[in-house]
Amino acid sequence: MKLLIFKALWGMTGSLHKQVERVAAAGYDGFELWPEQHDISRQELMALAQSHNLQMIVGTSLQSLAEIETKLKYLSEYDPVRINLHSGRDSMTRDEGSAFFEESVRVESVIGVPVGHETHRGRILYTPWDTAYYLSQFPQLKLTADYSHWVNVCERLPEDQTDALAAANRAVVHIHGRVGYEEGPQVPDPSAPEYASQLHWHENQWRQIKGMHEQSGHDILTFTPEYGPPNYLHTLPYTNVPVADLWNVCLWAAERARQQLA
Repeated sequence: MKLLIFKALWGMTGSLHKQVERVAAAGYDGFELWPEQHDISRQELMALAQSHNLQMIVGTSLQSLAEIETKLKYLSEYDPVRINLHSGRDSMTRDEGSAFFEESVRVESVIGVPVGHETHRGRILYTPWDTAYYLSQFPQLKLTADYSHWVNVCERLPEDQTDALAAANRAVVHIHGRVGYEEGPQVPDPSAPEYASQLHWHENQWRQIKGMHEQSGHDILTFTPEYGPPNYLHTLPYTNVPVADLWNVCLWAAERARQQLA
């Protein structure tokens, strides 16, 4: 099984062409973006990725049942390795969430691209236990593991959620490799010793995902060190100066993933 590491364009500056060029020069296998946030045609974006021998993961926010088919079919036309979704809202009832996922799974089977529903604050899958419920109802449901949000929502490392995490890890098709902590979804610098316990917990989940991928015979494991700019990244009061260098944090996390998961 091959590990593919993607760079999220979130937080990068300069023209899109320069961003993609920098991603390629840094040795990433591809980049991840929401196409709607960039003023470029699908054909131009696909040509740009191909010119640098990079693959793509594309995503969007899907809030309602009515837009699922249109948006998923549109994103599939980018020939992505994965589609990543911010799915629904945390305020949805379980009946509403079930209807959302039923339609998502149906459309995914049509487009033929793995769709990862992100474990994200404010979305349907914002807790381990809600996610476990939906996975029990929809065995075909696939996840993007962004467990930094679960640590924040639970306000603890959710070590008491063993069964829910095992079910989630089996369903993961993409990892957002960001370390969260009890009071926020992003530590300022995952290499800092004061966040060693949080890093260890997240990496343990990622290794379990890798093991389950191998057992299932998957060809690839995709990983994005998805650290974000301010206000995700901490800043100094009054100045809004970031306390760490975002590019270097992502590079460290990418290299760490190669060491731990390759």
